[in-house]
Amino acid sequence: MTDDELLAEYRMRYERVLAPLAGRLGDFLTDAIRDLPRIDRVSARAKSPDRFFAKATKLSGEVRKYQRPFQQIQDQIGARVITFYLDDVAAVSSVIDKYFFPIEARDVLPDSESEFGYVGKHYILAVPDDVYPNEEAEAKLMPKFFELQIKTLFQHAWSEAGHDIAYKPVAALTSLQKRQLAFTAAQAWGADQMFNTLSQELLPQRDATQA
Repeated sequence: MTDDELLAEYRMRYERVLAPLAGRLGDFLTDAIRDLPRIDRVSARAKSPDRFFAKATKLSGEVRKYQRPFQQIQDQIGARVITFYLDDVAAVSSVIDKYFFPIEARDVLPDSESEFGYVGKHYILAVPDDVYPNEEAEAKLMPKFFELQIKTLFQHAWSEAGHDIAYKPVAALTSLQKRQLAFTAAQAWGADQMFNTLSQELLPQRDATQA
């Protein structure tokens, strides 16, 4: 398959299968965690054709990293659940572990306790049977897995704001710029810790008074 054919094939799958599937998957996730409090948002979307093509043609040494990109690239559909507090991440993860089939689950953390940076809960999950297309031809074109990220508002905000700066910089970062990024990550981490502690102390009291 030539590169032009690869891109054309994915564009067809994106429009015919992936974008509609992402919509159904978002609804399915929303329904699965509907009883949990303090969920800011649930979203799911298909990887854009340009981003898929860039990933599919990425090199590892002198050869392409993905020899079978439609089967090997597991985030053709990506979903996110954004929560208010750290304890809510754990609550969502508990539901995911119970009702989905995890292929992979990992906590993404900085390399050492003295560093600050990207944080999040990442899953590779089997696509539920309930969201499969009705037509067999379309079902054969869809991926079997999708990526799910569960993050707090502060984790999400830092990763979104810092993505192009930290991971796709136009030039190598200076020592000062690296420290500045680490400082913002530390602030986000600290805010998460404080808000989670406050929620543990104050929300039960509020709920008790409203009972």
